[in-house]
Amino acid sequence: MFDIKWIRANAEAFDTAMQRRGALFRADKLIALDENRRGVIVRLNEAQEKRNAASKQIGQAKAQKDEARAQALMDEVSSLKEFIQKGEAEEREAEKALREALEVIPNLPLADVPVGEDETDNIEYFGPNGSPELAAKARPPKPAFTYRPKEHYELGEAMGEMDFEVAAKLSGSRFVVLKSHLARLERGIGQFMLDMHVTEHGYTEVQPPLLVRDDALYGTGQLPKFEEDLFFAGQGEMRFALIPTAEVPLTNLVRETILEEKELPLRFSALTPCFRSEAGSAGRDTRGMLRQHQFNKVEMVSITTPETSIDEHERMLDCAEKVLARLGLHYRVMTLSTGDMGFGAQKTYDIEVWLPGQDAYREISSVSVCGDFQARRMEARYRATDGKPRYVHTLNGSGTAVGRALIAVMENYQQEDGSIAVPEALRPYMGGLATIGGR
Repeated sequence: MFDIKWIRANAEAFDTAMQRRGALFRADKLIALDENRRGVIVRLNEAQEKRNAASKQIGQAKAQKDEARAQALMDEVSSLKEFIQKGEAEEREAEKALREALEVIPNLPLADVPVGEDETDNIEYFGPNGSPELAAKARPPKPAFTYRPKEHYELGEAMGEMDFEVAAKLSGSRFVVLKSHLARLERGIGQFMLDMHVTEHGYTEVQPPLLVRDDALYGTGQLPKFEEDLFFAGQGEMRFALIPTAEVPLTNLVRETILEEKELPLRFSALTPCFRSEAGSAGRDTRGMLRQHQFNKVEMVSITTPETSIDEHERMLDCAEKVLARLGLHYRVMTLSTGDMGFGAQKTYDIEVWLPGQDAYREISSVSVCGDFQARRMEARYRATDGKPRYVHTLNGSGTAVGRALIAVMENYQQEDGSIAVPEALRPYMGGLATIGGR
């Protein structure tokens, strides 16, 4: 969320950034809301000063036994009291109007983010050195097939271990029941990813709540703008939302705190179920497991200083890439355009894994740097070496989506007889099994 003082001081830069985002927000309209708020405050302060002065004069008039003047002053105080009550209500309304306008404005993109309208304007990213050749050597190659590779749901249903019909009876569309080896493989993938981030990448494992309050969702930017994408349980003081991503509880671990600079960076990781209504994706990816209301994901969150957040973004991307490399899955990395970035992001890398059954790349991880955008909403700060509190920078990334990793393993490691070869990295989580399914 933005500080209106910054917008007033940087109106032209704000408007330019919003134009790059393709957003319709303008500094002059926001400043007009702030001017109205300031005007109300000025009038209110003037009325309060007059009331205070008149109140003092009442005592003086009574001491002088000037009852007429005392009564006139009391009438004035009474009138000013009514004016102030109305003014305080106006101030609350003006504050609310400005706050509601500010809280739906997306984050400003960094200067190197490509300008575009949607995903068609995303640009492939080959790492800090910018070499396609070196990136190709570092990434696993596409698998070669002598037959038409099947999609994951064809393989899973043929194995009798992926059941969408039973899931629909239980819960409706966009759910799945996994059984036997596929259930174990999906669980093993999540554990493998979490173990890798904790033991090799220095993240602290967290088991967060799956139900969160509105304040937590507001802090990371899901509310108020994306309420329709959430599932809620309970009502009133007992209303909670099921987490759409572990980014919400992990990032909010530092809400309303002042950290010491020596504590940073903080790095958290969690394997959790995630719940999304997919309200904006009606009709998309209706077959299979690609877009579900409930799915598992390993999340990474970093809390850093402003000076280190860009480097941390590259580090986090590398952590997610290493997961796919260890699994032997071919992928590419895309820098999202301004029109395809998420609400709270300054810059986002998407990792897209190759799915031979679809003959297409599909997103399996998004890694974003958010600057102080979320920190301002959460009041998350740190005390710098000069002693002054500053807002932290926050980053988040999937490391990775477990269900989509299962899809990728199934499609990339499928055999002609319908069996699935288990990647070597996952065999310890499968009791040593090298193959599952098949005739």
